[in-house]
Amino acid sequence: MTNPRHRPEISAGALKIPTASKHPRFEAFGWWTCLLTVAALLWAGGPLAAQESVIHADGYLSPAEEIAEIVAAPRHELVSLDDLSPDGRFFLHEQGVGLLSLEEMARPHLNLAGLYVDHRAHRNRNLTIRGTERMELIEWESGERIAVGIPEGARAQGVTWSPDGRHLAFLAAYETETHLYVAEAATGEAQRLSPRPVLATRVTAPSWSGDGEWVYTVLLPEARGSEPQPPVTPTTPLVRVTAEEENRLRTFPTLLRTPHDEEMVEYHTTGQLARISIVGGVVESLGAPAMFEEVDPGPDGAHVRVRTTQRPFSFLVPVSSFAHSEEIWDESGESLVEVTSREIQMGVPDQNDEEERRAIQWRPDGAGLSFLKRDSAEDNDENDGTRMDRVMQWAPPFGEDDLTVVYESENQIRSLRYSDDARILFLTEEEDDEEHLYAVFLDDPEERHTLFRRDTKDPLDDPGSLVTRPGTLGGEVVRLSPDQGAAYLSGMERHEAPLEEAPRPFLDRIDLRSGETERLFESSSDAFEQVTAILDPEVSRVVVTRETPSDVPNAFVRELADGSERQLTDNLDPTPALTAAQRVHHRVRRPDGIGFNLQVTLPPDWDGERLPGMIWFYPREYADQEALDYAGRDLNINRYPSVGPRSAEIFALAGYAVLQPDHPIVGPMDRVNDNYVPDLQANHLAVIDLADREGYIDRSRMSLGGHSYGGFGTINAMVRTPYFRAGIAGAPNSNRLLTPLGFQFERRLLWESRESYLEMSPFLWAERLQGALLVYHGDDDQNVGTFPDNSWRLFHALNGLGKTSALYMYPYEGHGPAARETLMDMWARWIVWLDHYVRDAEDGEPVRPVSENNQEGSS
Repeated sequence: MTNPRHRPEISAGALKIPTASKHPRFEAFGWWTCLLTVAALLWAGGPLAAQESVIHADGYLSPAEEIAEIVAAPRHELVSLDDLSPDGRFFLHEQGVGLLSLEEMARPHLNLAGLYVDHRAHRNRNLTIRGTERMELIEWESGERIAVGIPEGARAQGVTWSPDGRHLAFLAAYETETHLYVAEAATGEAQRLSPRPVLATRVTAPSWSGDGEWVYTVLLPEARGSEPQPPVTPTTPLVRVTAEEENRLRTFPTLLRTPHDEEMVEYHTTGQLARISIVGGVVESLGAPAMFEEVDPGPDGAHVRVRTTQRPFSFLVPVSSFAHSEEIWDESGESLVEVTSREIQMGVPDQNDEEERRAIQWRPDGAGLSFLKRDSAEDNDENDGTRMDRVMQWAPPFGEDDLTVVYESENQIRSLRYSDDARILFLTEEEDDEEHLYAVFLDDPEERHTLFRRDTKDPLDDPGSLVTRPGTLGGEVVRLSPDQGAAYLSGMERHEAPLEEAPRPFLDRIDLRSGETERLFESSSDAFEQVTAILDPEVSRVVVTRETPSDVPNAFVRELADGSERQLTDNLDPTPALTAAQRVHHRVRRPDGIGFNLQVTLPPDWDGERLPGMIWFYPREYADQEALDYAGRDLNINRYPSVGPRSAEIFALAGYAVLQPDHPIVGPMDRVNDNYVPDLQANHLAVIDLADREGYIDRSRMSLGGHSYGGFGTINAMVRTPYFRAGIAGAPNSNRLLTPLGFQFERRLLWESRESYLEMSPFLWAERLQGALLVYHGDDDQNVGTFPDNSWRLFHALNGLGKTSALYMYPYEGHGPAARETLMDMWARWIVWLDHYVRDAEDGEPVRPVSENNQEGSS
């Protein structure tokens, strides 16, 4: 089954080597030993030898140019207008770095129980390897673009608007330190405010006072001292003792191990909270240095809410699960009150305690703090089951006598929002699968004004969500009409047959007292259009983003009165070759009646010839067909096919029919995985049968793949079905015995559901594996349950069983590969793997990819 359309050359650096191969589609770069070996094999051995050379090659490889262009496409250059200044004048556009380089990923850093720290620059590692390289303000009315001055040699991070929209604050990440800058929106000119470097390990963005005069950040302590050094000789063995309670912990990859590790966490997270005036650069230190996690200045400018990590630390959970305390501090840094606290999170987290303070936020009018608090069962004197839930106001100085009940309900309040002046509350309650949104005017709190009631189990019942805007003193408030009589709802009209009619976003005006709605905007039926910004208080002009299956999203100013438009952005399609691919949507039905959706992607010039197939999937759990249909409600046949550097659709350019189905595992949620294996088998067979009937695939040349739980599913399918010649499993777990306290939606322990754990573990059935399995894994995978050791052990077993397999471990990569070199190498090897074992393979069993002495290493 060849495709004569593909006959590219194989390139080794600057050396172009024509080949008789049908389409080996790769090139090697970087390491001359590898290049010479590949070139020699190409000249001497023909296409199969060329494919095998790629499978064995050391060094980082690159796929053919048409694939490489898709992987490295300039997606980061697309302009998205959704960050409007609070005064409504400018849109902020940030252009990131694009694909990361392996050199950046390899920069020295620490992994402190899941907290990645660039210890040389005193910041979170993400601020080093990512960030904004170019920033501009776009004035929507005139079209003028103002460049924001990012300092030379730095990237911008954590960009935030001042409440009045006149300034931007951001962190500038230099090679070895980080500083706070503020830029004027009118000119784009930026000035440095921080007198010494910022500590940006936990608090990674600046924040503003309500009046826009001060910017809060965390600085390095003045008397910080040097980094703790590990003892030359260990001071203690590693000691772990079980606790009295049952701690159902997940399998965390990296935890603290020694007292020195604890010292390192405290050293690299302890900073000095400070506020700096944007006029004159006056620096005011607040309180003593602490291990800050979050900083939230109050709108009144006189108080700040801080969250700090608390000792003792833990050797059993990551830093993100350590104990913390939330307090209100005054301008001098004195703690006025502890608002809430959390113990070390051991085991599976419990649900939020409804009797504790929740939905804690600053009131938008500057009059203190707001939170929800529900009575305990013991507080119910009538013993009738009623537990009052209350909206509370806590005014400065935050004593017990400063608490006021603002509103109360007999039902539990699920969410709370305010108008800008805090005189109107917007609350949601939910009972018996019905969500109730209502407004309360505080001058008449006894009356509820229902805005809508909706059935939470009906995917077609979507009245919308309240539209918000930046508050005058910061935060988010509900957008109201100038007369305060109406709010706005943004939602999606969905349809019974999503394969035939796409969802249509809408914007409604809703009268707060009557609940009557007026439709202001609705997407057309032949495109996907949505309002991304409202440009004036009257809501007469909006920004609409439009896209179609063939048109990249672009933004337009629309006059709602007459529908006239003016284009604001000129985005070009970054992946036109793949946008031109043929896409078809189908409804697949299993023999047991369960139906699910399937997208088929075919080469742009597909002419009806049956192609080798690739199923890329990710299993998900559902209680029943209704739940499955609800999850699939956002299928949208009108959207632009946004393709990332790891998107499976790229296989279509290599001549494969790409099948991307939903992959439902259906059953009672407390034992849904009892159906995992039979549903896995039924799903794949139903997909292959449909694709065969439609003439897309040669069902004798099928492959499959997936990442994470999809990689786990891939290995399972290859030991449980006879359908696939080859598979690609990314960052998989293959042995559920290594996650004995639960995984995904499985909440039963191994010892409570031994049969399901054993049945679902392909490692235990590896002798049944059929086809050629490629496994790839990030060497620094921190995802719970997918330790890289899973892949090492699986490869060891398959090698011992004489199965056909290869393992590629990628340095410095986490759960999702990100470096340009890694991504290019993956695609080079993936495509050659499929070509060798699927497209070009002889009928019958695949040929082993290794020679007898191949495992001895390279010379």
